Amino acid sequence: MSNLPFIDLKAQYQALKPSIDARIQKVLDHGQYIMGPEVKELEDKLAAYVGVKHCITVSSGTEALLIALMALDLRPGDEVITTPFTFAATAEVIVLLGGVPVFVDIQSDTCNIDPQLIEAAITPKTKAIMPVSLYGQVCDMDEINAIATRHGNIPVIEDAAQSFGATYKGRKSCGLSTFGATSFFPSKPLGCYGDGGALFTDDDVLAQAAREIRVHGQSARYTHTRLGVGGRMDTLQCAVVLGKLERFDWEVEQRLIIGRRYQELLANLPVRRLAVREDRDCVWAQFTLHLENRTAVQQQLNAAGIPTAIHYPKPMHQQPAYAKYGQGLSFPNSERAAQQVMSLPMSPDLSVDQQDRVIAELAKALQA
Repeated sequence: MSNLPFIDLKAQYQALKPSIDARIQKVLDHGQYIMGPEVKELEDKLAAYVGVKHCITVSSGTEALLIALMALDLRPGDEVITTPFTFAATAEVIVLLGGVPVFVDIQSDTCNIDPQLIEAAITPKTKAIMPVSLYGQVCDMDEINAIATRHGNIPVIEDAAQSFGATYKGRKSCGLSTFGATSFFPSKPLGCYGDGGALFTDDDVLAQAAREIRVHGQSARYTHTRLGVGGRMDTLQCAVVLGKLERFDWEVEQRLIIGRRYQELLANLPVRRLAVREDRDCVWAQFTLHLENRTAVQQQLNAAGIPTAIHYPKPMHQQPAYAKYGQGLSFPNSERAAQQVMSLPMSPDLSVDQQDRVIAELAKALQA
């Protein structure tokens, strides 16, 4: 039997081929590959989708986080509270600017940052709080925002690289805090065909700063009013995302349906499912579960043609580049999750038969 795709981008392209091809051809025809008209068109549509005043497209999800911190004027020695259970980009951008990542452990059931631990981590040096909406589920943003407000309106940046399209109490991810930052990496819920990302905010001043920073700090051509980066999203990539937006609502609904079905099918198997809070919808950027015997199960699934992945096998405080920021500290939930999490195939085009095959092979592996 053939191998299943972990994320079926080919099926998605075939469904959207006429629109995506036409969008790309239009860019090739007008030739404005940098900051062409598709950039503003995409920004307007994404801002309306999220429900905020401003969307600033950028060259990657990492760059989105970096530009957000630069717009907030993060200085060397400033602290940013975040989670150790995330991709390196979250901590990386803090350290690149000379900041100090202050790690706070995750909730054991959602793998998102635990708001109850954030307050104790705040110091006079705290410049921002950066929760990560992991696996497609938004963090407890109201609690996090309330803590930030109590301590002098600390800015909150939602790292929403995996949660674009998710909702929290009826509101969209990326529109819940000072800044929302997402990624259009191809495997994300809304992806392009290369690198891309976006920032979202209702703050006019921060939006203007972000727009200038992404073009080398220019307020006008060859007028550099601040330190910046080359952080623009290519027009061609904006065209791809515009094409994909045409069925994005359907894709989000399919992710919800497939995620719920996975949860139901797993109910009688000896695995621990990721908890999804009742007041939010998870878009399942990855469908992730917890296994105590992960290595053996993963090997058997891979042999049966079922691809799997681990997001993430080692938390930030155990990574050589970031170990000094967690020296002498323990984050037991993050460390346990890193040893147990495993992601199954997930995409809007995953069929019922394919999903049944995944679960059947998982059940066999668990019995073995």
